[in-house]
Amino acid sequence: MSAPAALILGCAGPALDPWERDFFRATNPWGFIIFARNVESPAQLAALTASLREAVGRAAPVLVDQEGGRVARLRPPHWRAYPPVLADVKGRPLEVAAEILALRYRLIAHDLNAAGIDVNCAPLLDVAAPGLTDAIGDRALGGEPALVAALGRAVRRGLEAGGVLPVVKHLPGYGRAAVDPHLSLPVVKAPLSALTGDFAPFHAHRDALMGMTAHLLIEAVDREYPATFSGPCIDLIRERIGFDGLLMTDDISMGALSGSIAERTEAALGAGCDVVLHCNGAMAEMEAAASAAPALEGAALRRAEAVDAAPRRPDPIDIEAVERRYLALRPTQDREPRHA
Repeated sequence: MSAPAALILGCAGPALDPWERDFFRATNPWGFIIFARNVESPAQLAALTASLREAVGRAAPVLVDQEGGRVARLRPPHWRAYPPVLADVKGRPLEVAAEILALRYRLIAHDLNAAGIDVNCAPLLDVAAPGLTDAIGDRALGGEPALVAALGRAVRRGLEAGGVLPVVKHLPGYGRAAVDPHLSLPVVKAPLSALTGDFAPFHAHRDALMGMTAHLLIEAVDREYPATFSGPCIDLIRERIGFDGLLMTDDISMGALSGSIAERTEAALGAGCDVVLHCNGAMAEMEAAASAAPALEGAALRRAEAVDAAPRRPDPIDIEAVERRYLALRPTQDREPRHA
């Protein structure tokens, strides 16, 4: 069997149309990503993830952004609701905050695993700086690098115990982004010497199997190209930060980037990203991305195969006991379970 294409793609709705199935079979993307438009019920979602894998004839990774708070694709009444991550950890002792997050993401992993989703795009390791855009805002774990690194480890621990692989994001850090990268390109003007703390949590998590880039311009590294398109920034991620996992782009269709989808795909892969992520399910854009994305090879294929080989078997757990413990540790005003 030939190697899959260096792509992660979405689909348009809650079930695959025949033309989508045919396209995925022909294109053979490495993985897929789920959004709220794809989610109706547990049975429907499990059927969709199975059909995505059936289309490519293998156990392709299926990703989601299930952080809680604003970024949650699976929601009530069928799934638990969670506050913004910052609400769970702010002002808590480190040991308590870490336990809360490990429990929280163990519960999230339980829901994802049941739906056939085996990769969650978390933890977010961006170190919050003054003026940080609300697009990151209360999704950030904090403004102190060591704290962010420690809490990120708790997120990973909870996900992995539930049979779900984490993706650390957004390398090398959105923490100084003053504008929303979904809409326009953030520019970081700080000198490289001031960015050591921004990079530190990613260095602490350099053992992660997967990471996601940030669409931002770091003038001290590359004054012309955003990190996703920048060879020097990818070199920084690989060499200074030391990350050797599979490096995927943030959504290639975001407003921070310029050029056609094919041009963006080519630029990201040419800079050193391993896989291009395209999220909106628009067929014309997916076809353009596929036209510029070759089959995985070399180091990128090695990293993808390491992800494919990683275990996804959840540890035995009393999930109701996990939820009780999580709720007991939460602030008193928000201790009621919020799921059907």
